Amino acid sequence: MKRPTQKDVARRAGVSRSTVSYVLNDQTELKIPISDETRQRVMEAINELGYEPDARAQSLRMGSTNIVGVIIPAIHNPFFWQILSGISDGLHEAGYSLHLAHHPLDTQQEANTIRQLRRQPVDGFILMAAAKYLLPRLTNYLRKAGRPVVEITAAKAEFDHVFHAYTSGTRALMRHLLELGHQRIGFVYGITREEQGFDRLLIYRDMLREAGLVVMAGYEVYCGENLDEAYQAAYNLLNRPDRPTALLVINDLLAIAVMRAANDLGLTVPDDLSVAGFDDIPLASYTMPRLTTVSGKAEASGRDAVRLLLNRFAEPDLPQQVTTAEVQLIVRESTGPVRRPEES
Repeated sequence: MKRPTQKDVARRAGVSRSTVSYVLNDQTELKIPISDETRQRVMEAINELGYEPDARAQSLRMGSTNIVGVIIPAIHNPFFWQILSGISDGLHEAGYSLHLAHHPLDTQQEANTIRQLRRQPVDGFILMAAAKYLLPRLTNYLRKAGRPVVEITAAKAEFDHVFHAYTSGTRALMRHLLELGHQRIGFVYGITREEQGFDRLLIYRDMLREAGLVVMAGYEVYCGENLDEAYQAAYNLLNRPDRPTALLVINDLLAIAVMRAANDLGLTVPDDLSVAGFDDIPLASYTMPRLTTVSGKAEASGRDAVRLLLNRFAEPDLPQQVTTAEVQLIVRESTGPVRRPEES
């Protein structure tokens, strides 16, 4: 099929081609008045025809924008802001600025994100998650945009990517807890999609089996990504008579909620319960007690993503680039030896 053009959109909406261009570029400051009803007709025609701006033609007309589109999955988690800090520093040093877009797993927000990205011409994209976890329309938009994409991901990826998995860090953390004598180890798993944390969950299970321990499904507690859900999940788990003596938490932010739940139940961390997280967000050094965690070197990952994107700008025909982020277990005060019954 012939790719729809702005002329086709104009014909479908019953407006001039210049009106379509003004709407696409959101040029509300122009003296030419465009009513809300006309804008709506144009947007409906775009959606009906499946019109996509020709990125290559735009590039020829406009040249390089020196802007990179950065797509962030969760705006409430400080870990992603640490990555963003590394991206921002790396782009600034290379003479680029960034355009930030949010992509929660919501169809309405997906449409808003695509519309936002269409309005802001960029030279390439950095995606702080695997493209396969996005909703289909946004993934397809990135594939068709004709501009380089770099992913920061814990999974295999189709574009250039920074492989940011916690596999080795989870092994080190589990080994640490097992050496402290813990056998009842739980996992608070706050994610949107189960596979998002497989780099931690599967290793957790493997390490229990290797230690000759039973993998207890009841100790794996699934919840959402916000603090309230993690708090309630941990509260319910720790209220059991056979509660775990140690908890892994999918990230540091939720680990803080877990420690609060333990405190509200009268449990002391780490005497009654060891708690550990992932990411090493700045708050992890200031909780009481300070949080044991696996650092993902977030800012370095952001800089690595910028480096891959700049390489792709310079040499478009490079084979796929993959770099692996460093991870490190940081033992602080929130983990300690398991308390024996005679010590209770």
